[in-house]
Amino acid sequence: MRGPEEHGTVGSWIVEHAVGGAGELHHLDPPEGARRLWLLEADRPAVVLGSTQRVPGIDARTEARGLDVVRRRSGGGAVHLDPGGQLWVDVIVPRGDPQWDDDVERATWWVGEAWARLLSDAGHAGRIEVHRRGVSDRELGRAACFAAFGPGEVAVDGRKVVGISQRRTRELARFQCVVHLRWDPEPLLAVLGAPSGGPLERVLTERVGVAQLAGPPWWPVVEALANHLG
Repeated sequence: MRGPEEHGTVGSWIVEHAVGGAGELHHLDPPEGARRLWLLEADRPAVVLGSTQRVPGIDARTEARGLDVVRRRSGGGAVHLDPGGQLWVDVIVPRGDPQWDDDVERATWWVGEAWARLLSDAGHAGRIEVHRRGVSDRELGRAACFAAFGPGEVAVDGRKVVGISQRRTRELARFQCVVHLRWDPEPLLAVLGAPSGGPLERVLTERVGVAQLAGPPWWPVVEALANHLG
């Protein structure tokens, strides 16, 4: 695939777009030195595992369902990507940016706050909260990203709506944000081999929410996010 193609600029943000397999998108390397927003679209379904996550038997189960298996460079648990089923935006800032923070937990808060303002503007009338502590349930969070709350992630009425994973190098921080537009926990539970009626099934059924956002196209949403990021 080709690298991200520039869509334009919003304030200090370069906005770019890329479509491809989830593995290709996760392994794109941003250029250094400028703020960027990447709108990323997976063109086929996939399960994305955390950098150290091990799931025995997952290759056979994903093959049976026609899913790619991808490993990202950041930690945390698995995410199911389904074309059209989520909005995926990477927020990329260089070292020295006014929003740069060496504290890896606190560094995510401003990203979550921007998403919270966007959701409020979009008409979400529930209680919108940004998680400002450590991972709420490390065991479940290691299995599935949306089974726990991490720093900066956003809930509406207690349901997780915005998931954020963070990749850092010496020169930049990349906050990979996923917002579900529709949600069915069954494919992810099946490929993880989670027992029926177990805690992972209960959490993914009861505590994951979807965003009510106008689109596609998603450019107005991405541009609004850029404005909220400042």
